[in-house]
Amino acid sequence: MKIPFNKVYLTGDEIEYISQSLNTGNIAGDGMFDEKVCRLLEDRLDINEVMTTTSGTHALELAIMALEIGPGDQVVMPSFTFPSSANAVMLRGGIPVFAEIEKETLGLDPEDVKRKLTKNTKAIMPVHYGGIGCKMDQIMEIARDNEIYVVEDAAQAVGSKYKDKFLGTWGDIGCYSFHGTKNFVSGEGGAMAINNGHELTVKAEILRQKGTNRMQFLKGEVDKYTWVDVGSSYAPSDLLMALLYSQLTHMKEITRKRRIISERYMEKMTPYLHRGHLFSMSSVPENFESNYHNFYVVFNDEEKRESVRKRLNHRGIGAVIHFVPLHASPVGAKLGYASQDLDFTDKIGRTLLRLPLYTDMTMEEQEYVLREFSLAMEGIHG
Repeated sequence: MKIPFNKVYLTGDEIEYISQSLNTGNIAGDGMFDEKVCRLLEDRLDINEVMTTTSGTHALELAIMALEIGPGDQVVMPSFTFPSSANAVMLRGGIPVFAEIEKETLGLDPEDVKRKLTKNTKAIMPVHYGGIGCKMDQIMEIARDNEIYVVEDAAQAVGSKYKDKFLGTWGDIGCYSFHGTKNFVSGEGGAMAINNGHELTVKAEILRQKGTNRMQFLKGEVDKYTWVDVGSSYAPSDLLMALLYSQLTHMKEITRKRRIISERYMEKMTPYLHRGHLFSMSSVPENFESNYHNFYVVFNDEEKRESVRKRLNHRGIGAVIHFVPLHASPVGAKLGYASQDLDFTDKIGRTLLRLPLYTDMTMEEQEYVLREFSLAMEGIHG
């Protein structure tokens, strides 16, 4: 049996909505379905203002530009994240400062964030891993005490909550992704939740529209639009938004299906954790609500992780590692980091394994994964 790591889930409405978009005659940005997506996200996630983007990466880049983070400014973030988090800062001349993560959430450790602050710190960028968030109340308190911004990288956390508040709505800006690997997809696409007032919204609108005041013109606030600032093109095609709308209207159904799969994984993996054969695994800690983006297990050492991964791959199961921590990457070395600088992050990078999880995964498919995982564990523990 072949079990991919991920498979795109289609709701059945995609073709209908894409056809509707084509029939409007406007398949460029800011079309009919872009408006529908923005209003749906604002209503479902209790967001003040949503702007769509061409990717989650571009949402991060636009957020950094809108907050005017520039040369020499430092942004504290985890090393256990995708390069887009750091690239968004470095493209503006800023400096990513890597902090440790917590065992429970694999999110930023607030205590280490405090240790990494300097007079040049302009923002904190918590990254919500696997559908589980960071402890945002503590991070927001640090930001308020030090008068710095918070940009949430919520690429994997659309619909997840911490303390009954949606992730992406705690900070000044939250950034989402709808990449083909995410729970709700448009192929490529992203969005920004702007939570810090009208002035920041206008700034982001101008940057998003090639540095013009086009959005103010469309709202009737100016009689013509022109070039008013440096910007770029971040508005996605309405065809992509039509696809995304078909996904977002099924958010509850998709999350429910993923929850069933995740909870079955948790049930079957818990005995390995109790016997000490695993260091940790995906869980939903108190005060969190997950969108069940992925399921991972963490081994006690890299050799065991690799033994199980290779066995599963050989049996046709797409079990994969995740991030190479940024501080241990070639660019991290150029920034002056060594792998031992963040010991716990380095351990997670070397020992974490993700198991297949996709919305329409059948029980038969999951049973096959669980059976082969059990045989692989017997091979290393007897």
